[in-house]
Amino acid sequence: MGIGLILPVLPDLILELNGGTLAAAAIWGGVLSTSFAVMQFLCGPLLGALSDRYGRRPVLLVSVGIMAVDYLVMAVAGTIWLLLAARIVGGITSATQSTATAFLADISAPHEKAARFGLVGASFGMGFVLGPLMGGLLGEMGTRAPFYAAAALSALNLLLGLLVLPETVTEATRRPFRRAAAHPLGALRQIGRLDGARALLTVFFLYQLAFYVYPATWAYFTQARFGWDPGLIGISLAVFGVSMAAVQGGLIRLVQPRLGERRMVAAGLVLSIGAFTTLSVLTSGAAVLALIPVAALGAITPPALQSIMSRAARDDEQGTLQGVLTSVNAVAVILAPLVMTWTFAAFTHPQAPVDFPGAAFLLSALLVATALAVFARRAPAR
Repeated sequence: MGIGLILPVLPDLILELNGGTLAAAAIWGGVLSTSFAVMQFLCGPLLGALSDRYGRRPVLLVSVGIMAVDYLVMAVAGTIWLLLAARIVGGITSATQSTATAFLADISAPHEKAARFGLVGASFGMGFVLGPLMGGLLGEMGTRAPFYAAAALSALNLLLGLLVLPETVTEATRRPFRRAAAHPLGALRQIGRLDGARALLTVFFLYQLAFYVYPATWAYFTQARFGWDPGLIGISLAVFGVSMAAVQGGLIRLVQPRLGERRMVAAGLVLSIGAFTTLSVLTSGAAVLALIPVAALGAITPPALQSIMSRAARDDEQGTLQGVLTSVNAVAVILAPLVMTWTFAAFTHPQAPVDFPGAAFLLSALLVATALAVFARRAPAR
């Protein structure tokens, strides 16, 4: 919800702090997102390894507390550089996605993992239901209001964790801290030994790189093509969040027993190719809103991929595996804002050879098509 709250107002805040055009603001938005992701890439395996050694609870709670302070800093930032510094700190604290998913792996039987990893995606989806909707409404009160709300939500999250979050690492599954597994390359080398892991990580990376076209360019794309204001942008992201939550929190439980993880991955990739291609050429805002639930069906892909890899990993490797996935995802987040916002800017600036705001979505379709080819040729058959 915290991230979703600030998305609708981020273009206006960048313009307020730095001036310039919407295309220039999109570039700065990409820089902010990339700096956030660089720290996730560097710190995901570290926090995953720390949680394997010291437990999931302390790593999660300390990070959430720092995040609350970080949002307050963003709320009062008077320069683009302070905003950038705050996003760097935020990237470190939000690298705990690896710890959270390792927690779910700890408490889940093998046949439950895909559905429960889907719950992680559903929680993000629900955050995008309420976050952008509230952010769009609060944005009418000023560009800083959503950041104060995000700080309050993080503080409430800390309180909730203190009250209800148990520790799941036991003496039987506790793993000594190894520096070799606490940085991205070392952790990747360790997980790369799992059956089919390299191909599956490639597919995961390409899908995530394509998927992040939504947070990277949605606010700019819809403003440029349809003239949407922050309120309508927030509503559209809320529709996407509802759809994501329904797919990953509910539909995946019905689909998995019938298709299995491998067919789920293939189906999600095919659906995503169609959705990205269609979004790139649509000129009706109403048609885009109608397409959003269909586009969300592709979200069955990441939980299915995570489940395949989690089944192959030992119990004491779950934190390391999820740290690798966090880092791979972070590389996608590092590249996606730069690639997608530059693609958007290249086809929307005043001297662009052709006005094509949907160019980044067409690029995403090509990336997912590549992922499908890799999966079909190299992924393990089981």
